[in-house]
Amino acid sequence: MSSEAILPTDLTTAHAVINELALKNEELVVKNQELEQRLDWFHRQIFGERSEKVIKDSANSGQLWLGGMAPESTEPEELSVTIKGYVRNRKGKQALEDDCGESGLRFDSTVPVQEIPCPPAEIKGLSPEEYEVIDTKYTERLCQRSSYYVKRYVRPVVKIKGKLTNEPAPASVFERSYADATLLAGMAVDKFQYYLPLYRQHQRMTQSGIMIARGNLTHWMHKAAGLLEPIYNAVLGSVLTSQVLSMDETPLKAGLEKKGKLHRGYVWVLYGDKDEVLFLYSPTRAMSAVEPHIKQFCGTLITDGYTVYDKICATYGKIIHALCWAHTRREFFEALKYEPVRCEKALEHIGKLYAEEARIRELKLTGEKKLLHRIEHERSEVDLFFDWLKVEARAGALLPSNRFQKAAAYALQREQGLRVYLADPNVPIDTNHLEREIRPLPMGRKNWLFCWTEVGADVVAIFQTLIGCCKLQGVNPFDYLVDVLSRLDSHPAALVSQLTPREWAKNRADAVTQIQTA
Repeated sequence: MSSEAILPTDLTTAHAVINELALKNEELVVKNQELEQRLDWFHRQIFGERSEKVIKDSANSGQLWLGGMAPESTEPEELSVTIKGYVRNRKGKQALEDDCGESGLRFDSTVPVQEIPCPPAEIKGLSPEEYEVIDTKYTERLCQRSSYYVKRYVRPVVKIKGKLTNEPAPASVFERSYADATLLAGMAVDKFQYYLPLYRQHQRMTQSGIMIARGNLTHWMHKAAGLLEPIYNAVLGSVLTSQVLSMDETPLKAGLEKKGKLHRGYVWVLYGDKDEVLFLYSPTRAMSAVEPHIKQFCGTLITDGYTVYDKICATYGKIIHALCWAHTRREFFEALKYEPVRCEKALEHIGKLYAEEARIRELKLTGEKKLLHRIEHERSEVDLFFDWLKVEARAGALLPSNRFQKAAAYALQREQGLRVYLADPNVPIDTNHLEREIRPLPMGRKNWLFCWTEVGADVVAIFQTLIGCCKLQGVNPFDYLVDVLSRLDSHPAALVSQLTPREWAKNRADAVTQIQTA
């Protein structure tokens, strides 16, 4: 068909066709911009910097683009790679030649063994002629410090005046188990603080000469989490008594949704004003996941812009909803490439607020002095920012799909929540302190990827809570877990709150002070 055949014959029809094509072109331009924005976001996630710092002059930074062409190598390409062959070991009931265990624990001769004599209390003060050792019993515990070793309790069976006596084996964390408290604490710290999955820990045990079933490690972690759950609940109660509570959520795959697909659950993270953090797993991101806990809270809740938090605060009037300036700033940072002039102005306003917050930390202001500083130096800047934003949103004549328009709408819709921190010196300007505590969970997901069951996700929440609280309180998580697991069976249930990391650190510091002043 020739071009003359599709041209309109009259001027009115030609204008209509031109307008229709202009509208289609405008739609295609908007769609193309949206696709470019998505592509740019993915490109930055893979090749770019994740930092949201604004660098004024990056032309002379000398930074090379990771996606650029690499220089050609002059070395010859390796054409073949030799791979060590794999030989499957046959399973059998025959005992290993190097089995040195006395109580079911198998290990070879390279594993250090620490023998601890445990003579019966009845023979203390007696001479060797007054009793006869007729046998010796051994109880072994698999331990961990810098390396694996076996702790062997040597318990001689003695005969005194025709009566046999023997010192009972020391109590273990689990009944009839050779897992020592140090091993359980080391496994938990390795996985949840240093992101080492249990299967890698099992490989390390095997290379160290320890031969145990891999399923034992998972079983031990679940049982240990069950023992620590009352302490976890005590931390939850302590966090909910805070006056200022920060909250966020992060995804975690746990359990099968259907064949070949894992269910996407969420871990809700709560940070209280006593420097305690709590991880709470839920299979859903809905309001019902946290409402039973948050309805007990009375104070200021600081969050991002997720609508569920608005619903919670609207349902319970005793909760004041504060919003995070860092999430607001992120919206303008993401739009910086597409609306540089307006976004740079917005980032400049927000940057002045953060400069004043840094000044407050530098001067170590608290309470009333901190509040007066915010009123004097930040309130006027917040007023200028929102007044300028309203003018730009009205006068800019921007499409709703424009990135700056979206960022402006995000900030204006949350203006009331963003102003809360100006009236309360205990409310932080953002939730960055909470984001730092969430970081171990995404780092862990990169290594152990997911949880097979929701029960496993609860185990993750318990250990991440206790280890996270230990780090916030300046406590070594390994020392804390070893001590708590060793005396959980004898500690009164009514005083379980004394075993939370915060109270444990406080009691330990008080004990040290008493010794020094004695």
